[in-house]
Amino acid sequence: MSHELPDLSFRSPKTQVGESAIHGKGLFAREPIGAGEIVAIKGGYILQASEWAALEPAVRDSEIQIAEEFFIAASHPDEREGCMVYLNHSCAPNCALQGQIVFLAMRDIGAGEELTHDWATTDDLDYEMTCNCGAPDCRGTITGKDWRLAELQEKYAGWFSWFIQRKIDRQRSE
Repeated sequence: MSHELPDLSFRSPKTQVGESAIHGKGLFAREPIGAGEIVAIKGGYILQASEWAALEPAVRDSEIQIAEEFFIAASHPDEREGCMVYLNHSCAPNCALQGQIVFLAMRDIGAGEELTHDWATTDDLDYEMTCNCGAPDCRGTITGKDWRLAELQEKYAGWFSWFIQRKIDRQRSE
């Protein structure tokens, strides 16, 4: 007997998951979304970095780092889909983080648009990958340390995860 697992993350009823030209599945506006509206709230389990490292191969891409040594993610492969918010990376995002787990529309978003955020606002990890966002100002390569770039700190002032904003503030005071 199987039962359907509840979603751990919230995705606005104005959104739907679909195939993305950026990467795999993405989140799309089913109808217009106004600037400042909540589009998704990341759910999952709070995991220490060592716990996440052990689980990551089985539930990859379901995490968001929420503090220096903590992640929120699925804890089992069966929970992965319901934990995902499906906000792919873009160098010209239309959504951003407020706090640690709430994603808002940065501007008015039209029906059919893919909802994206810049991972520079949430990630402080060791990775490098080719960007597929197609934005006119695409960085080409994104890394888990892009939050350190002065131009991004200026571009996303007020839109960084709490723990990254603290790092930026420390960096500026040194």
